[in-house]
Amino acid sequence: MRIGTVAFGPVATAGLRVSIAALFLVPILLARGHAASLREHWKLVLVLVVGVTNSAIPFVCFTYALQSITVGLSSLINATVPLFGAAIAWVWLKDRPSNSRVVGLVIGFVGVGMLAWDKASFRPDASGLSSGWGVLACLFACLCYGISASFTKRYLAGLPSLVSATGSQLGAALALLPLTVAFWPAQPVPLEAWGAVLALGVVCTGLAYILFFRLIERAGPAKALSVTFAIPVFAIVYGVVLLGEAVTPWMLICGLVIVLGTTLSTGMWSLPRVGRAPA
Repeated sequence: MRIGTVAFGPVATAGLRVSIAALFLVPILLARGHAASLREHWKLVLVLVVGVTNSAIPFVCFTYALQSITVGLSSLINATVPLFGAAIAWVWLKDRPSNSRVVGLVIGFVGVGMLAWDKASFRPDASGLSSGWGVLACLFACLCYGISASFTKRYLAGLPSLVSATGSQLGAALALLPLTVAFWPAQPVPLEAWGAVLALGVVCTGLAYILFFRLIERAGPAKALSVTFAIPVFAIVYGVVLLGEAVTPWMLICGLVIVLGTTLSTGMWSLPRVGRAPA
């Protein structure tokens, strides 16, 4: 995303990403014989809505944020997706969490506050951007992911994951098409950026969302969103090695607090129960 955003800009990068993902998924959908399900299923409109909330809006938010914050910081914020997912599932799906999960939600959001307090500044830099708006954009993207996961569980249960993935990317591509054309870069784009966006669309979106929707169907939205645990580890390493980004001790501390809260909030780990020993 960072490499693509530098060359294409945030909106065009997001638009290309979902368009490439849709072009990659449609032939697979046709080969698997799911065309009728996508065309005739009454939930098609809902699938397109998921595309906007789970791809179009979050992708634009993250590409916008990467103009003013590092890949490592954005990935740490992205690790809060399960927190939003658990909180929204609690309110919307009545998936009432245990006491340990409530504690986890509190700890996780405290970690977010610690990170944002240190890194968010609304003073514009030399390019006219500010890290504060970048942090808020990432948090809004995480909120959209959480809403979309519960929406998918509630309204798209039973729909094949390939249909959900393909339909959502088609919806996102249609939503972003006018903006992609309007914000298309005037200068030539280097081959490296084309390669980055191609990989982003095929591997990080097309293939990833097939697995993601299958996880939501089988494990539920809160647990499916726990895949974001792996993102900071890889993103921070890639940012340091490939982009020369710096990682501060405070970022790592906040990241550990967020991960601790998320493991509790998703039920992956529970606090020990305290009780009296039998007489």
